[in-house]
Amino acid sequence: MEGTQWTNQVILRGTAAGEALFSHESHGQRFYRFPLAVCRLSQRRDQLWVLATRDQLAPLSPLPGRPAAVEGELRSFNNRSGQGSRLVISVLARTLSPREPGDGEDCNLVRLSGVLCKPPVVRRTPLGRCICDVMLAVNRRYGRADYLPCIAWGQVAAQVGALGVGDRLDLEGRFQSREYNKVTEGCTQVRTAFEVSIMQLLSPRSREIF
Repeated sequence: MEGTQWTNQVILRGTAAGEALFSHESHGQRFYRFPLAVCRLSQRRDQLWVLATRDQLAPLSPLPGRPAAVEGELRSFNNRSGQGSRLVISVLARTLSPREPGDGEDCNLVRLSGVLCKPPVVRRTPLGRCICDVMLAVNRRYGRADYLPCIAWGQVAAQVGALGVGDRLDLEGRFQSREYNKVTEGCTQVRTAFEVSIMQLLSPRSREIF
């Protein structure tokens, strides 16, 4: 959709939960991936992958256990190795910096705008609460797009469930990790899914730069 503005913005504040390992090279730039642990209000931790360059990582050395702040964008990647989840979601860091004492609590905030690329899947919990799963396509420059799984609950789920393929969705939420059991050839494996939990829907006019 030429001329349409799209939003893909992430702010995270958390603690590095491991070393940075080489991920890939793009346009002559080497990118490394490390896990960032971000606390929820419930004190449960989401462990989220962050992509950064060596120069961005240098001020955080040594990395494990280091409080860090990230601003960037969500990126999707199809894992064709046959191991783990097929769709891998990471945060591409635009800025990455150490967190100093007094910088506040952990933060996990996402704003996205895109279009639905699959029909919404609406279901209910055993207690009757409405849940809706959608796949959101968020355009990048140069004709590429990121495909981001999102989940909504309650009244927001009912609103999202009424949309169709190709409809635009503007949202604010949080990036989260979730473990689940995958049964393959009689063996149960614990895997991790990454998704955006939708907190509220936004109108295109209400979008603001962080």
